[in-house]
Amino acid sequence: MPETKINESIEIARSVFEVEAETLDLVKNSLDENFIKAVEIIHAAQGRVVVTGMGKSGHIGAKIAATLASTGTSSFFVHPAEMGHGDLGMVLPNDVVLALSYSGRTEELRKILIPIKKLGAKIIAITGGTESPLANYSDTVLYTPITKEACPLELAPTSSTTAALAMGDALAVTLMKKNNFQKHDFARSHPLGSLGQSIVPISDLMRHDADVPAVNADTGFYDILNEISAKKLGFAAVIDNDSRLLGIITDGDVRRAQIKFEDKIFEKKAVDMMVPDPKTMKADDLAITAAKLMEKNRIGQIIIVDDQNSAIGVLDLKDLLSAGFMVS
Repeated sequence: MPETKINESIEIARSVFEVEAETLDLVKNSLDENFIKAVEIIHAAQGRVVVTGMGKSGHIGAKIAATLASTGTSSFFVHPAEMGHGDLGMVLPNDVVLALSYSGRTEELRKILIPIKKLGAKIIAITGGTESPLANYSDTVLYTPITKEACPLELAPTSSTTAALAMGDALAVTLMKKNNFQKHDFARSHPLGSLGQSIVPISDLMRHDADVPAVNADTGFYDILNEISAKKLGFAAVIDNDSRLLGIITDGDVRRAQIKFEDKIFEKKAVDMMVPDPKTMKADDLAITAAKLMEKNRIGQIIIVDDQNSAIGVLDLKDLLSAGFMVS
């Protein structure tokens, strides 16, 4: 392709970014008490956020609903035309309807505003039309002004949909903060894929207390074998009388001790065979970090300890694989 054609394409693309960046700056500076009111309405609501919009606004609305739902605000999208043909039954009196329309005059949306108000649900508008029917029927208006669409024909929704999407993100993030939504909350709604795995704590997967194979420092050879065999994890943690971790004895350590001590192995205690300072982690550490530690050190288990270094659990490689973690 000729260089002039490439340069022309890049210039067109850059102009789109520039127009939409100017739009976002304009919308940012338009934020006022109506945004605060919208956040308070949603935060105080006993129901869900029902997002609706036609055409491109509908596509943006569906994304906003998904973002709200995944960040702690119960939400779903309903097509406004379908609302007029029965799906209005999905809206309950204590819900909040978040309606998107840049003009605020979309016919399908306009026709359901009165039924929604009669139902008792609150309406929040995301619109550029502050004097529109949508704005007039809304409890508060999130104003998304634009100077122009990035489309050179001024027809395709571009700047206006970017503005609405950013306003929805601003709502979702503000509500996250207000609801004190944390990583472990996020993990509950994202159980699959690399995103979910990246925030799963060890506490969600580990085996607890009685499932941890453990012996005291003075435990004899046969009792060590019995404990390792009974718990079926291929090792035993060596602890003191206060459950503080002293070391670890694996199947391999037992075999090496038999070679080393020969007939005297039956006289040896756990303290004679253990490897001190085994790899440990805390219950609130991330499981993905544990998986990487296992891979790096070529080990199949990690003992989980508390702040006093007491053994409170164990994370086994099989637990990670069962949860869908890929460990090479």
